[in-house]
Order: sequence, then structure tokens, then C-alpha cells
Amino acid sequence: MSQRARFQQGMVYRVKRKQGPDCWIFRWREEDVTGKRVRRKVTLGTVKEYPTEASALKAAESLRITINAEQSGSPQQPVSVSALIDHFEEHELGPIEGDDEEEGRAYSTRSTYRDILDFHVRKKWGKCKLRDVRSVAVEKWLRKLKLARGSKAKIRSIMSVLFNHAIRHEAAVSDINPITMVRQSAKRMKTPDILEVSELVALFDQLSHRDRAMALLDVVTGLRRSELIGLKWKDVDFEQLELAVTRSVYRQRVGRCKTEISRKPVPLDPWVAEELLSWKRAAPYNQPEDWAFASTRMRGKPPYSPGSLLKRCIRPAAERAKITKHIGWHTFRRTFSTLLKANGEDIKVVQELLRHATVKMTLEVYAQAVTPAKRKAQSKVAELFKAGAK
Repeated sequence: MSQRARFQQGMVYRVKRKQGPDCWIFRWREEDVTGKRVRRKVTLGTVKEYPTEASALKAAESLRITINAEQSGSPQQPVSVSALIDHFEEHELGPIEGDDEEEGRAYSTRSTYRDILDFHVRKKWGKCKLRDVRSVAVEKWLRKLKLARGSKAKIRSIMSVLFNHAIRHEAAVSDINPITMVRQSAKRMKTPDILEVSELVALFDQLSHRDRAMALLDVVTGLRRSELIGLKWKDVDFEQLELAVTRSVYRQRVGRCKTEISRKPVPLDPWVAEELLSWKRAAPYNQPEDWAFASTRMRGKPPYSPGSLLKRCIRPAAERAKITKHIGWHTFRRTFSTLLKANGEDIKVVQELLRHATVKMTLEVYAQAVTPAKRKAQSKVAELFKAGAK
């Protein structure tokens, strides 16, 4: 005996198997190439994957978006935001544990999309039909969220991508994206903290050998924390004075860098290279395939957690150095950028040293900066610390 539940366009059946758990099947009708109405069906999964009828219906709703997109002129049934999120995550984000990241979004980006879609968008709008999502309502909702403006702007941006996905797959009622009319500023409420040279020198004096090497390397290269943690000793060329930034580590998962420009070689100042070489000689894990900042607690297999290092080492050292500013890993990158600009460096050199993926129109008029220019600009920043460091 099979159980079935009518599902707007099509049906969901629970079918018993002679061996193994019961499974859910989705069946619908469509026109073939001759115009004849034919039956189609697909297995959604087992009752272990979808233990309730409601969960099977939800999976079928997401599948129906694909079916309707392939059938031009097929009648459109109302699609929920939750079903659209499922469809988007399946087709645009892929398996979160997938190993192949050569194409598509980086792991860190996909994780951010999933977090925002699942923890914010689905929680508020999941049960709503796409046609019921209005620009003004979304705008009012964003205003009430107790988040930074930048975070709200990111939610708005991802929601816009989500609705563009609906339009592309013909799941939306119209071709107008309601999120494009949502007003949300990304302007910061306050300027983020930047460290002075004297503060950095005082901080370095309070850090251990390993933490000093990390902080100094970060503030003179502007590496993102995921790239800093992702360095292996084979990536450091002490002869050519370059870093090969080829991977990033986000939530203890190794992946590629966000953009192609992020994977360009980074110049390494001679004095900073000496500090890093000194740490390599003292490090318990210093072979080419070892992480430059390998976790001793985990016997060198993963690198250290940047959040844990910040909480247990960097911030306590800042307190001992009498630094009252809020310090995060991105503080070092911002400080690097600020010092470059203060030194009067060419804006194109600054852009390439920071390895930004996009360049504003004002930056497009500058010529491509050569490596010697970037090395010289970086060394000027290093010199600021060299004189005062012990």
C-alpha cells in the first residue's frame, strides 16, 4: 500500500520497498515533443532523508522550480522563499563539503551565503510566497535587525542574488526583482580602529616568538587571516623574498583563495623574512609541507585557529601593552593599508599589495605597478617598525 499527498502541481508518494527503507517519489505530468501529456516521476529520497511528509513536500517544491524552468509555458504555481533557498543552495552553492572548488564560489563565500540564507532570510521569509515579498517590508525588517549596517547590506545583497536566481529559473511571478528597490546603507557607524606605529612596536614586545612572527607578517603584507593561517613553509621563498598565497583556511577547511588576484605572489621584506626564518628554525613543525603556524595541540595536522589565537594571545598582549583599541586580524590589514596611503604610495600599488579583486573607475587609469615598486612600498612600512623593535 502506498501513501500519497496531493502537491499543487504533481503528487508526492511514499512507496514501500521489499528491501531497505521506504522512499518518497514525486510524480507530475508534462508535454513531450509531440505535445502529448505524459507522466514523469523521480525519487526524492528515503524516509531516512525525509522522515515526514512535510519534509518530502518541501523537497518536491524545490524540484518543481527546475521542472517548470525546463517546461516553457508550464503553469506557474506559487513558490515559497524556503523552496527557492533550497534550489539556490543546490544549484549555486553546491555541496558544502565538496572538494572541487576550481569553479564557482570559494568555500568561505558559500558558507557566508548559507549562514545568511538559513539564519536570517529563511527564518523571516521562508514560509512566504515569492509574490508576497515586498520591497518596503524587507526594508523595514532590515532596519529592525540589531546588526551593523555592513551586515544588513550583505543580507540585502544576498537576497537580491536569490531573487535573480528565481527570475532566471522562471520561478518568480514577474521579472522585477523586489530587492533592488530596498534601501540599505553600508556606511559604518564608526571608523574602525587603526594601530599607530608606536602601538604596534609595543604590541610586538609583548608577543611570543610565534605570535610576533604572525602579527609582523600580517601587518607588513596585509594578508587576510584565512590566507595567513593557510601558509605552508613551501609557500615561503626566502631567496626570492616572496610568498605564494595559494590557499586559505576557513573554519579549519582548506580551500582556494577568493579571487584570481588573491593568488598572486606577495613580496616579502628582507627584515620580515629574517623574523619569519627565525620562527621557522624554532618551530616544531618546519618541513616544506608543514603549516607555517601549525597547531602543536593537534600535532601539526591543522593550523592554529585564528580566533583562538586572537582571544588567548593577541588581545591579552595588547592589554599588557596598554592598548585600549579593539584589535582583530583585519586590524592589521587596515593598518597596512593606512600606512601605505600615509607614505604617499601610488594608489595602484596599494590596490595590488592588498590584492583586491575589483578596482574602482578612478583606479583604472593607473598603469600596472611593477614588483620593485610594490616591494619598495612594503619595505617603507617595515622600516617604521624595524627601528623601534627589539
